[in-house]
Amino acid sequence: MTRPAQLNFKSHLSEILHHALHEIAPVVPGVSIEFARPKQASHGDYSCNLAMQLAKPLHQNPRDIAALLIKAMPASPYLEKIEIAGAGFINLFLKTSAKQQFPRHALESVTKFGHSDNGVGKRIQVEFVSANPTGPLHVGHGRGAAFGASLANVLTAAGFSVEREYYINDAGRQMDILALSTWLRYLELNGATIAFPGNAYQGEYVRDMARLIYKAHGNRYLHQPDLLFADIPPALDDASEARLDGLIAKAKKLLGQDYAYIHNFVLTEQLGDCRNDLMEFGVVFDTWFSEQSLFDSGMVAHVVQLLEQKNYLYQQDGAKWFRSSDFGDEKDRVVQRANGEFTYFASDIAYHLNKFERGFDRAIDVWGADHHGYIQRVKGALQALALDPAKLEVALVQFAVLYRDGKKTSMSTRSGEFVTLRELRQEVGNDAARFFYVLRKSDQHLDFDLDLAKSQSNDNPVYYVQYAHARVCSVLEQWGEDTALLVTADPSPLTSPAELALLQKLIDYPETVDAAAKELSPHLIAFYLRELAGEFHSYYNATRFLVPEVPLRLARLALIAAIRQVLVNGLTLLGVSAPSKM
Repeated sequence: MTRPAQLNFKSHLSEILHHALHEIAPVVPGVSIEFARPKQASHGDYSCNLAMQLAKPLHQNPRDIAALLIKAMPASPYLEKIEIAGAGFINLFLKTSAKQQFPRHALESVTKFGHSDNGVGKRIQVEFVSANPTGPLHVGHGRGAAFGASLANVLTAAGFSVEREYYINDAGRQMDILALSTWLRYLELNGATIAFPGNAYQGEYVRDMARLIYKAHGNRYLHQPDLLFADIPPALDDASEARLDGLIAKAKKLLGQDYAYIHNFVLTEQLGDCRNDLMEFGVVFDTWFSEQSLFDSGMVAHVVQLLEQKNYLYQQDGAKWFRSSDFGDEKDRVVQRANGEFTYFASDIAYHLNKFERGFDRAIDVWGADHHGYIQRVKGALQALALDPAKLEVALVQFAVLYRDGKKTSMSTRSGEFVTLRELRQEVGNDAARFFYVLRKSDQHLDFDLDLAKSQSNDNPVYYVQYAHARVCSVLEQWGEDTALLVTADPSPLTSPAELALLQKLIDYPETVDAAAKELSPHLIAFYLRELAGEFHSYYNATRFLVPEVPLRLARLALIAAIRQVLVNGLTLLGVSAPSKM
């Protein structure tokens, strides 16, 4: 049996318990080895319920099974003792000397502390944000950006080869609406009086794009408004979608080849703004994938043909339908309309097939929670194409609601009444925005409290964590010597309850990163950092570091230097800085 990576006791304990399980019950299925942290230190550092899981299949008392497991466990250099508790829990106690090695591990590993090789050799694509490029990113998009970027960082720390991708919805109706909206504003700049549709894009950014076109091209794209609105049924409501579609069709006809310029201009402008906004937010993508490329390459038509050949399509009312109800969806879905146009769903199927054709072992999509019903039909399409649907994982992100002065703000892109991500970042800073966005599990509702995010108080979690880092920097600066000396410091003086608790928090960090990667839950890192900061602040307020006794001084400095390193590592995964002064 190989020794564990010393930085993850859970992995080590799992290994020796697996050995014991194989000895006493090698063929029992459905058994998992999991550990809990006892609430009281007197009950050990880890507790396992394996014996109770085995009681029914083995028809034995769980306490007796626990005794057999303990007897079959290989000797561990890290365990002080093992006890049986309650109905058959196995409580495991680590040696203090084992815990005391962790400051050295952290200081030796530096930025790699907490990393593992669990995912080595596996390629994962994380696709996130992917907002329609029809306007500036708003604070709702920001949560998906922060979550996706942090998740990709966590998976990278777990050893996976991760590719970050943004899917550009540049082939759909929304882009036509934006092109029309911009052109109508351009006509107004040329002196035309326009009955601007209530359901077109209203924001000032639309007028800005119209001004750019007017400045560069004057009246080149001018057409009389009465020609545009001719033949549009007057009975249709100003905000009717049918009226909007009619105006788009007329705009394409009037502009002819010039329509492509308007369309491409607004796409380029909004995509460029989105890219810059995200880069300033610390969110960088390896690939920007165009939906239009799926049509241009014939991939969408090809995937529909494949499904047809496999008898997963049928025709009804002139349209082609995918039998998604065969795969658990609530009803079948159209992939090609009666007029020959492919649906969004058809291009989504083609896109996901393309992902696996590029060789990814797993694909993780970060979607808004309102897309929950979409999961089953996409997985069903992959299964119909003979792909393993389990290779596609979808992480749902609930909308973030922004509160300013206790009041909820609106975020509607078409109406233009929204708070942009850029405005949020300028108001609270990147660090607060990134940290606040991942403070909750992604599929839980998030209220973003602006006043709290801007406050410099212990109630502000990002300030609280960063202040812990700055405090360590201050102590080490007062000490004034080379921190490299601390790697070899004797840790044996670290015996107080507060020091043992902090050592346990250092032990917890690699385990937390591992759990965050497995559960696709970067919020676990944020939770951990808050707890570590809390333990440190209490220790700082009650402890002298620069004491006369050299061994004790160096041991304590090594401990807090290790805490500093873990704070840096964890904040880096979340895209948050670690200032040395505050």
